Amino acid sequence: MDNFIIVITYLVIGMILKQIPDFKEDAGNVLNLFVIYVSLPALVLLKIPDLVFSKYLLVPTLMPWVMLFLSGVTILFLSKLLKWDRPTTGCLLLLIPMGNTSFLGFPLVEAFFGNQAIPYAVLYDQLGSFLALATYGSIILAIYGTGKITTIAVIKKIILFPPFISLILAFILKPFVYPPIVINILNVLASTLVPVVMIAVGFQLTLFLSKKVISQLGIGLVIKLVAAPLVALFICKLGGLEGEAVQVSIFEAGMPPMISAGALAILANLAPSLAAALVGIGIILSFVTLPILYQLL
Repeated sequence: MDNFIIVITYLVIGMILKQIPDFKEDAGNVLNLFVIYVSLPALVLLKIPDLVFSKYLLVPTLMPWVMLFLSGVTILFLSKLLKWDRPTTGCLLLLIPMGNTSFLGFPLVEAFFGNQAIPYAVLYDQLGSFLALATYGSIILAIYGTGKITTIAVIKKIILFPPFISLILAFILKPFVYPPIVINILNVLASTLVPVVMIAVGFQLTLFLSKKVISQLGIGLVIKLVAAPLVALFICKLGGLEGEAVQVSIFEAGMPPMISAGALAILANLAPSLAAALVGIGIILSFVTLPILYQLL
Protein backbone atom coordinates (compact mmCIF):
# COMPACT_ATOMS: atom_id res chain seq x y z
CA MET A 1 0.00 0.00 0.00
CA ASP A 2 2.99 2.31 0.43
CA ASN A 3 3.30 2.76 -3.34
CA PHE A 4 -0.34 3.83 -3.55
CA ILE A 5 0.32 6.47 -0.89
CA ILE A 6 3.50 7.63 -2.63
CA VAL A 7 1.72 8.01 -5.98
CA ILE A 8 -1.19 9.92 -4.45
CA THR A 9 1.29 12.19 -2.64
CA TYR A 10 3.02 13.06 -5.93
CA LEU A 11 -0.40 13.68 -7.47
CA VAL A 12 -1.35 16.09 -4.67
CA ILE A 13 1.99 17.91 -4.95
CA GLY A 14 1.26 18.54 -8.61
CA MET A 15 -2.22 19.86 -7.82
CA ILE A 16 -0.76 22.19 -5.18
CA LEU A 17 1.93 23.50 -7.53
CA LYS A 18 -0.77 24.34 -10.05
CA GLN A 19 -2.14 26.90 -7.58
CA ILE A 20 1.23 28.69 -7.26
CA PRO A 21 1.49 31.65 -9.72
CA ASP A 22 5.22 31.08 -10.30
CA PHE A 23 4.42 27.85 -12.16
CA LYS A 24 3.26 28.65 -15.69
CA GLU A 25 0.53 26.73 -17.48
CA ASP A 26 3.03 24.79 -19.60
CA ALA A 27 4.99 23.54 -16.56
CA GLY A 28 3.32 20.14 -16.88
CA ASN A 29 4.49 19.78 -20.47
CA VAL A 30 8.06 20.70 -19.48
CA LEU A 31 8.03 17.92 -16.87
CA ASN A 32 6.64 15.46 -19.42
CA LEU A 33 9.36 16.39 -21.91
CA PHE A 34 11.98 15.60 -19.28
CA VAL A 35 10.43 12.16 -18.84
CA ILE A 36 10.30 11.44 -22.58
CA TYR A 37 13.86 12.57 -23.29
CA VAL A 38 15.60 11.51 -20.06
CA SER A 39 13.74 9.32 -17.54
CA LEU A 40 12.06 6.84 -19.88
CA PRO A 41 15.08 6.28 -22.18
CA ALA A 42 17.22 5.68 -19.08
CA LEU A 43 14.74 3.07 -17.84
CA VAL A 44 14.71 1.36 -21.24
CA LEU A 45 18.52 1.18 -21.34
CA LEU A 46 18.54 -0.16 -17.79
CA LYS A 47 15.84 -2.84 -18.07
CA ILE A 48 16.08 -4.30 -21.58
CA PRO A 49 19.56 -5.85 -21.16
CA ASP A 50 18.21 -7.86 -18.19
CA LEU A 51 15.57 -9.65 -20.28
CA VAL A 52 15.83 -13.43 -20.09
CA PHE A 53 13.74 -15.34 -22.64
CA SER A 54 12.16 -18.62 -21.50
CA LYS A 55 9.71 -20.86 -23.39
CA TYR A 56 7.77 -22.03 -20.33
CA LEU A 57 6.68 -18.51 -19.39
CA LEU A 58 4.37 -17.94 -22.35
CA VAL A 59 1.35 -16.72 -20.37
CA PRO A 60 2.94 -13.62 -18.78
CA THR A 61 4.73 -12.99 -22.08
CA LEU A 62 1.70 -13.23 -24.38
CA MET A 63 -1.08 -12.02 -22.07
CA PRO A 64 -0.24 -8.28 -22.28
CA TRP A 65 -0.25 -8.43 -26.08
CA VAL A 66 -3.58 -10.26 -26.15
CA MET A 67 -5.02 -7.62 -23.82
CA LEU A 68 -3.53 -4.85 -25.98
CA PHE A 69 -5.16 -6.29 -29.11
CA LEU A 70 -8.59 -6.82 -27.51
CA SER A 71 -8.58 -3.42 -25.78
CA GLY A 72 -7.46 -1.66 -28.95
CA VAL A 73 -10.18 -3.29 -31.06
CA THR A 74 -12.80 -2.39 -28.42
CA ILE A 75 -11.68 1.24 -28.31
CA LEU A 76 -11.75 1.54 -32.12
CA PHE A 77 -15.24 0.02 -32.23
CA LEU A 78 -16.55 2.36 -29.51
CA SER A 79 -14.85 5.32 -31.18
CA LYS A 80 -16.84 4.77 -34.36
CA LEU A 81 -20.04 3.94 -32.48
CA LEU A 82 -19.87 6.97 -30.15
CA LYS A 83 -18.17 9.25 -32.71
CA TRP A 84 -15.19 10.22 -30.55
CA ASP A 85 -12.77 12.74 -31.99
CA ARG A 86 -9.20 11.76 -32.95
CA PRO A 87 -7.48 13.09 -29.79
CA THR A 88 -9.90 11.16 -27.56
CA THR A 89 -9.50 7.99 -29.59
CA GLY A 90 -5.72 8.32 -29.56
CA CYS A 91 -5.70 8.96 -25.82
CA LEU A 92 -7.77 5.87 -25.04
CA LEU A 93 -5.83 3.71 -27.51
CA LEU A 94 -2.62 4.72 -25.76
CA LEU A 95 -3.71 4.44 -22.12
CA ILE A 96 -6.28 1.64 -21.92
CA PRO A 97 -4.27 -1.27 -23.42
CA MET A 98 -1.26 -0.63 -21.17
CA GLY A 99 -1.26 -0.79 -17.39
CA ASN A 100 0.89 0.44 -14.54
CA THR A 101 2.49 -2.98 -14.31
CA SER A 102 5.82 -2.03 -12.73
CA PHE A 103 5.67 0.76 -10.14
CA LEU A 104 2.31 -0.41 -8.79
CA GLY A 105 2.38 -3.89 -10.27
CA PHE A 106 5.60 -5.16 -8.71
CA PRO A 107 4.92 -4.21 -5.07
CA LEU A 108 1.28 -5.26 -5.28
CA VAL A 109 2.18 -8.64 -6.77
CA GLU A 110 4.68 -9.08 -3.94
CA ALA A 111 2.07 -8.04 -1.36
CA PHE A 112 -0.65 -10.36 -2.66
CA PHE A 113 1.37 -13.30 -4.00
CA GLY A 114 4.79 -13.11 -2.33
CA ASN A 115 8.39 -12.59 -3.45
CA GLN A 116 8.49 -15.74 -5.55
CA ALA A 117 5.87 -14.28 -7.94
CA ILE A 118 7.88 -11.16 -8.84
CA PRO A 119 9.66 -12.76 -11.87
CA TYR A 120 6.28 -13.33 -13.53
CA ALA A 121 5.36 -9.67 -12.99
CA VAL A 122 8.73 -8.54 -14.36
CA LEU A 123 8.24 -10.67 -17.48
CA TYR A 124 4.71 -9.31 -18.00
CA ASP A 125 5.99 -5.76 -17.65
CA GLN A 126 9.20 -5.93 -19.66
CA LEU A 127 8.08 -8.15 -22.56
CA GLY A 128 4.58 -6.67 -22.55
CA SER A 129 3.83 -3.22 -21.18
CA PHE A 130 7.37 -1.92 -21.54
CA LEU A 131 7.93 -3.04 -25.13
CA ALA A 132 4.39 -2.00 -26.07
CA LEU A 133 5.03 1.55 -24.88
CA ALA A 134 8.11 1.87 -27.08
CA THR A 135 6.59 0.17 -30.15
CA TYR A 136 2.78 0.29 -30.13
CA GLY A 137 2.89 3.59 -28.22
CA SER A 138 5.15 5.11 -30.85
CA ILE A 139 2.74 4.12 -33.61
CA ILE A 140 -0.33 5.54 -31.83
CA LEU A 141 1.46 8.82 -31.12
CA ALA A 142 2.64 9.07 -34.71
CA ILE A 143 -0.85 8.45 -36.11
CA TYR A 144 -3.00 10.37 -33.64
CA GLY A 145 -0.55 13.02 -32.43
CA THR A 146 -0.30 16.52 -33.81
CA GLY A 147 1.16 17.02 -37.27
CA LYS A 148 0.46 15.93 -40.84
CA ILE A 149 -0.43 12.26 -41.13
CA THR A 150 1.53 10.54 -43.91
CA THR A 151 3.34 7.21 -44.04
CA ILE A 152 6.71 8.96 -44.04
CA ALA A 153 5.64 11.21 -41.15
CA VAL A 154 4.50 8.22 -39.10
CA ILE A 155 7.74 6.30 -39.71
CA LYS A 156 9.79 9.40 -38.93
CA LYS A 157 7.99 9.99 -35.64
CA ILE A 158 8.47 6.36 -34.62
CA ILE A 159 12.19 6.16 -35.34
CA LEU A 160 12.85 9.56 -33.74
CA PHE A 161 10.84 8.80 -30.58
CA PRO A 162 13.48 8.86 -27.78
CA PRO A 163 12.26 5.70 -25.93
CA PHE A 164 12.19 3.80 -29.24
CA ILE A 165 15.75 4.89 -30.05
CA SER A 166 16.74 3.75 -26.56
CA LEU A 167 15.00 0.41 -27.13
CA ILE A 168 17.03 -0.27 -30.28
CA LEU A 169 20.22 0.85 -28.57
CA ALA A 170 19.47 -1.33 -25.54
CA PHE A 171 19.10 -4.45 -27.70
CA ILE A 172 22.36 -3.62 -29.48
CA LEU A 173 24.12 -3.24 -26.13
CA LYS A 174 22.50 -6.33 -24.58
CA PRO A 175 25.61 -8.55 -24.99
CA PHE A 176 27.74 -6.03 -23.14
CA VAL A 177 27.95 -5.20 -19.43
CA TYR A 178 27.54 -1.55 -18.46
CA PRO A 179 30.32 0.00 -16.35
CA PRO A 180 29.20 0.56 -12.71
CA ILE A 181 29.18 4.34 -13.15
CA VAL A 182 26.83 4.05 -16.15
CA ILE A 183 24.47 1.80 -14.18
CA ASN A 184 24.45 4.30 -11.31
CA ILE A 185 23.65 7.19 -13.66
CA LEU A 186 20.86 5.24 -15.37
CA ASN A 187 19.41 4.20 -12.01
CA VAL A 188 19.27 7.80 -10.80
CA LEU A 189 17.74 9.11 -14.04
CA ALA A 190 15.23 6.23 -14.28
CA SER A 191 14.15 6.80 -10.66
CA THR A 192 12.87 10.27 -11.63
CA LEU A 193 10.19 8.82 -13.93
CA VAL A 194 7.35 8.18 -11.46
CA PRO A 195 7.67 11.31 -9.28
CA VAL A 196 8.13 13.67 -12.23
CA VAL A 197 5.30 12.13 -14.27
CA MET A 198 2.83 11.98 -11.38
CA ILE A 199 3.56 15.57 -10.35
CA ALA A 200 2.96 16.56 -13.98
CA VAL A 201 -0.30 14.58 -14.02
CA GLY A 202 -1.40 16.23 -10.78
CA PHE A 203 -0.52 19.63 -12.25
CA GLN A 204 -2.75 18.94 -15.26
CA LEU A 205 -5.48 17.01 -13.43
CA THR A 206 -8.85 18.67 -13.08
CA LEU A 207 -11.75 17.25 -11.10
CA PHE A 208 -14.24 19.42 -12.96
CA LEU A 209 -14.73 17.44 -16.14
CA SER A 210 -17.42 17.88 -18.76
CA LYS A 211 -20.16 15.26 -19.02
CA LYS A 212 -18.61 14.08 -22.30
CA VAL A 213 -15.18 13.56 -20.72
CA ILE A 214 -16.71 11.86 -17.66
CA SER A 215 -18.45 9.42 -20.01
CA GLN A 216 -15.20 8.66 -21.85
CA LEU A 217 -13.35 8.35 -18.53
CA GLY A 218 -15.93 5.91 -17.19
CA ILE A 219 -15.87 3.76 -20.32
CA GLY A 220 -12.07 3.71 -20.36
CA LEU A 221 -11.69 2.73 -16.71
CA VAL A 222 -14.41 0.07 -16.88
CA ILE A 223 -12.54 -1.54 -19.78
CA LYS A 224 -9.14 -1.26 -18.06
CA LEU A 225 -10.00 -2.09 -14.45
CA VAL A 226 -12.93 -4.48 -14.89
CA ALA A 227 -13.41 -5.89 -18.39
CA ALA A 228 -9.74 -6.55 -19.24
CA PRO A 229 -8.89 -8.68 -16.19
CA LEU A 230 -12.21 -10.55 -16.40
CA VAL A 231 -11.57 -11.37 -20.05
CA ALA A 232 -8.04 -12.49 -19.14
CA LEU A 233 -9.50 -14.70 -16.41
CA PHE A 234 -12.06 -16.16 -18.83
CA ILE A 235 -9.42 -16.91 -21.48
CA CYS A 236 -7.22 -18.69 -18.95
CA LYS A 237 -10.13 -20.70 -17.54
CA LEU A 238 -11.24 -21.62 -21.05
CA GLY A 239 -7.75 -22.79 -21.92
CA GLY A 240 -7.38 -24.72 -18.67
CA LEU A 241 -4.42 -22.58 -17.67
CA GLU A 242 -3.54 -22.61 -13.99
CA GLY A 243 -0.71 -21.76 -11.64
CA GLU A 244 0.88 -18.69 -10.13
CA ALA A 245 2.24 -17.36 -13.43
CA VAL A 246 -1.33 -17.32 -14.78
CA GLN A 247 -2.75 -15.65 -11.66
CA VAL A 248 -0.09 -12.94 -11.71
CA SER A 249 -0.74 -12.31 -15.41
CA ILE A 250 -4.47 -11.83 -14.80
CA PHE A 251 -3.73 -9.59 -11.81
CA GLU A 252 -1.36 -7.43 -13.89
CA ALA A 253 -4.02 -7.16 -16.60
CA GLY A 254 -6.18 -5.30 -14.07
CA MET A 255 -3.65 -2.57 -13.25
CA PRO A 256 -4.73 1.07 -13.80
CA PRO A 257 -3.52 3.00 -16.89
CA MET A 258 0.24 3.38 -17.25
CA ILE A 259 1.73 6.60 -15.87
CA SER A 260 4.23 6.98 -18.72
CA ALA A 261 1.51 6.50 -21.34
CA GLY A 262 -0.44 9.31 -19.68
CA ALA A 263 2.59 11.59 -19.94
CA LEU A 264 2.95 10.79 -23.63
CA ALA A 265 -0.74 11.46 -24.30
CA ILE A 266 -0.61 14.80 -22.52
CA LEU A 267 2.56 15.83 -24.32
CA ALA A 268 1.04 14.90 -27.70
CA ASN A 269 -2.11 16.90 -26.81
CA LEU A 270 -4.27 13.78 -26.97
CA ALA A 271 -7.17 14.87 -24.74
CA PRO A 272 -4.86 16.01 -21.86
CA SER A 273 -7.64 16.36 -19.26
CA LEU A 274 -8.91 12.86 -20.05
CA ALA A 275 -5.38 11.40 -19.96
CA ALA A 276 -4.63 12.97 -16.57
CA ALA A 277 -7.97 11.77 -15.18
CA LEU A 278 -7.45 8.22 -16.47
CA VAL A 279 -4.09 8.00 -14.68
CA GLY A 280 -5.02 9.81 -11.46
CA ILE A 281 -8.53 8.50 -10.89
CA GLY A 282 -7.55 5.07 -12.24
CA ILE A 283 -4.96 4.67 -9.48
CA ILE A 284 -7.48 5.68 -6.82
CA LEU A 285 -10.17 3.27 -8.07
CA SER A 286 -7.67 0.42 -8.27
CA PHE A 287 -7.59 0.47 -4.46
CA VAL A 288 -11.00 -1.20 -4.74
CA THR A 289 -10.82 -3.23 -7.97
CA LEU A 290 -7.49 -5.02 -7.43
CA PRO A 291 -8.34 -6.64 -4.06
CA ILE A 292 -11.65 -7.81 -5.55
CA LEU A 293 -9.83 -9.21 -8.58
CA TYR A 294 -7.43 -11.10 -6.31
CA GLN A 295 -10.37 -12.78 -4.58
CA LEU A 296 -11.60 -14.05 -7.95
CA LEU A 297 -8.31 -15.76 -8.78
